[in-house]
Parts: sequence; structure tokens; C-alpha cells
Amino acid sequence: QVRLVESGGGLVQPGGSLRLSCAASGITFSLYNMGWYRQIPGKERELVAGITSGGSTNYGDSVKGRFTISRDNGKNSVYLQMISLKPEDTAVYYCNADLAGKVEYWGQGTLVTVSS
Repeated sequence: QVRLVESGGGLVQPGGSLRLSCAASGITFSLYNMGWYRQIPGKERELVAGITSGGSTNYGDSVKGRFTISRDNGKNSVYLQMISLKPEDTAVYYCNADLAGKVEYWGQGTLVTVSS
């Protein structure tokens, strides 16, 4: 059974930081491209950051320079370090595992709220 379990969401003030984690099980983690997406109610889910199985990264324009994605294949985990958070970063953040487009899995999401 494949599971992606996100953690680390919560309430943070503008300008603050959070670190999201996603622990994967049931997959050969090192083979998967991993990503973080976010969704605001009423809007489409958007890519926040991605990291390939080889370690290459890409970011959505709105988070470049503020968010950093990383992975630890030994721990079957992917992380999203977020700094300089803005109210518009408020969303449910989802972890995604993608095997070169052949199969993909999603976590249940973790809520990030940026508010004073």
C-alpha cells in the first residue's frame, strides 16, 4: 500500500518560516520524481516545487527564492523549506510522487495558514 504522509503545516505569521515533510512508503522512493503542490479552495492545484529522482529542482514563479525542496532517499522523505511566507501562500499543500508519468500518488494534504 502506497502512502504519502505530509506534516509540518500550521499557522504562521507573515514573514515567518515553516518546513513541510512528506514521508513515503510502499514505493521505491529513489526512482520517483517528487513534488509539492498547493491548492486554494475554488482554484486549481498548482505546482510549488519539484525534485527529480536525480535531484534536479524546479519552482513555481511565485515561490522562487523563498522555498527550497529537498529529498532524503535514505529516509524516503521529501521536504519543503518555506521562508518569508506571505498571506497568499495560504493553501493546502500536497505531496506528489510521480514515476516518469506512468503512475503517480498524492498525499492527503497539510494546511498552511499565513496570517497575523
